[in-house]
Amino acid sequence: MLLANSLRKIDIQDLLVFLEICQRRHLGEVAERLSLSASSVGYSLKKLRASFADELFIATRSGMLPTHKAQAIRPHALAMVESINRCYSEASAFDPQQAPRTFRLCAPEYFELLILPPLLRRLSAHNYPVNLEIQRLAGEIPADDLTQGSLDLAIGFGPHLHRAHPELVGLALFKDELLCVRDAAAPAIRDLQDFCERRQVFPTPWDSARNMVDGWLQEQGLARQVTARTNNYLAALQLIPHSPLLLMLPGRIYAHLADHRTLASPLPGLPEFSLELFWSRALDQDPAAVWLREQILCVCAEQALI
Repeated sequence: MLLANSLRKIDIQDLLVFLEICQRRHLGEVAERLSLSASSVGYSLKKLRASFADELFIATRSGMLPTHKAQAIRPHALAMVESINRCYSEASAFDPQQAPRTFRLCAPEYFELLILPPLLRRLSAHNYPVNLEIQRLAGEIPADDLTQGSLDLAIGFGPHLHRAHPELVGLALFKDELLCVRDAAAPAIRDLQDFCERRQVFPTPWDSARNMVDGWLQEQGLARQVTARTNNYLAALQLIPHSPLLLMLPGRIYAHLADHRTLASPLPGLPEFSLELFWSRALDQDPAAVWLREQILCVCAEQALI
């Protein structure tokens, strides 16, 4: 909160005029230095005098002599200008236009289907000379690759689906739910026992022999029948029409791949999951790494995912 409303009228140009007068003592030199007209310099000085209720500078034969108050203000004005410059430096610390850059990510198919396409469109629209290399997510977040710098970012699932690592930072992007997909003509699932008795397809969009469904069923003392395994969501979904098979599919993926020959419904009691970013603490404030994470956040917002 400002101590006086008159301070609201001061802008950055006024501060620069004040500092230049302190240094050069001649208004003509100040105008030339700042590429301003004499009237603009005079107007800034008038505003400063009114705002601080002080002459600030006394005209003498040798130039503009700063008053005691002007001398007291000068270090604070310098600090404000330096702070503004630091804000600019932080904001422009990484400029993707300056040189080509390759970012290396580890991500599941979920990311590649929902976020990667609009992310690439965003980079292309801005003509950023940025390349993305995506490697497949395994059963665990590759903590060593992140901490050693061979990976810039990893995308996984939560909460608590991957082991925490003290050298990694995590950020949940958004939540989703798993839906039970069946042929449109197949009967609905009556209960968990009915669900477990029906044959199912298990997509492996990341390298894992189990997923959260199996862990949750195990807690209930149950297990399901997996008849077929596929390498991706789309291949799994293609097996459902005109068959008695079931498929557990993330809700956002099902909406993205929408197949009118199928129906999907939640499995009562199955908890939601989240898509999460993971990165090394060493890169938490790295300008390029921060820029990449912000691009992903912007895309998620644009796609109404968050």
